[in-house]
Amino acid sequence: MRQSVRSSDVESVKRIVRSTKFFNEAEVEMAGELVETYLEQGKKSGYRFLFLEEGTRIAGYACYGEIPCTRHRYDLYWIAVDPGKQGKGYGRKLIERVEEEIRKSGGRKIFVETSSRNKYGPTRQFYRACGYQEEAQLKDFYSRGDHKVIFSKNLERTIVTERVPGSRPKSLRVRRIQYRAHVDV
Repeated sequence: MRQSVRSSDVESVKRIVRSTKFFNEAEVEMAGELVETYLEQGKKSGYRFLFLEEGTRIAGYACYGEIPCTRHRYDLYWIAVDPGKQGKGYGRKLIERVEEEIRKSGGRKIFVETSSRNKYGPTRQFYRACGYQEEAQLKDFYSRGDHKVIFSKNLERTIVTERVPGSRPKSLRVRRIQYRAHVDV
């Protein structure tokens, strides 16, 4: 997976986003503009990218960044896989790598938003399957009857403990370390 951003990525991102048939032309242009903003400003833009390549062609990408004025909270702004490449686990690979990069940067929680329209049912199911939980719905956000659905996932490490049988009440033993919604055993 590639993190560096190239000028050719602008058109590749627009091609992928357009090919999903989920977004209107203004949204397609906005996805390309985020790449352009990164090319102009670099990390100061606040955007980070991951590109999943199959040969020399981009099969999917993700755009994410730290949410301004928060402590260790990130947004997954875009994640898209070319429809001809879907079903190969590329979306999951992208989102898992985004989570890994966010953890390495000290991120503790990630948010993602999508539409409540039926067309986005598979998208919402994808987020749930990746361990995200629905946090909220903003009614009629995009248009009448089209709510913004906000998902999140906690990326902090937690220590799960259990009482050692026959021990004093304060004696605890560490059973395992896990990520909430993602177990490292």
